[in-house]
Amino acid sequence: MTDTLDGRHVVVTGGTGALGGAVVGKLLEQGAVCHVPNAHAAAPAHFPFPAHERVRLAHNVDLADPAKVDAFYASVTDLWASIHLAGGFTAAPVEKIEPASFAEMMDTNARTTFLCCRAAIRSMLESSVSGRIVNVTARAGLDLRRGSGMVAYAASKAAVAAMTVAMAEELKGKGILVNAVAPSTLDTPATRADMPAADFGKWVSLEAAAEAITYLASPANLAMSGTLVPLYGRA
Repeated sequence: MTDTLDGRHVVVTGGTGALGGAVVGKLLEQGAVCHVPNAHAAAPAHFPFPAHERVRLAHNVDLADPAKVDAFYASVTDLWASIHLAGGFTAAPVEKIEPASFAEMMDTNARTTFLCCRAAIRSMLESSVSGRIVNVTARAGLDLRRGSGMVAYAASKAAVAAMTVAMAEELKGKGILVNAVAPSTLDTPATRADMPAADFGKWVSLEAAAEAITYLASPANLAMSGTLVPLYGRA
């Protein structure tokens, strides 16, 4: 294999979302084959690459279901990298958070990340690939005081950060590099709609986030592991 992503197989969970589209686009530019699990029966209309020759969409994959996650990863041959963008956000005062809402955040962010990391690592160990894993935590998952007003979300993203560092330490002897990015606010159409009065210039562009994620997943990343990369823009 070359030291580029050309021809390498990369999983992108959450690949049909706003950030996912940017990451898949960047990976395709570099020649990767992208495997994108999708929770629904078809890709959303806004996904720009449904018919691309190097995009493999898998539908009805529930990333919180271990059997479905394992089956999906078993279908990916020669896995090089696994990028975990799937997740969710919620905010509420702590006294109004229902246990079901807390559990949903932990499932959506921490459980899906764990299950996908586990399946990817099993694949890499089985094929003796010194691959790459990239997770997504958040600024509130690192700077915990910023979790004010979003306790469930901050807790779930802090769990992602902890898993990332612990897995990196565990796997460093195997050559598998595990990192995460920690965005502040990503500049997406949905976020602009939610916060129309905000200064969009302080947010992190999807292009910038995709660039960082793609680097961490590439063979060009030779030494970074156990790193939680702050993507704070001008915030």
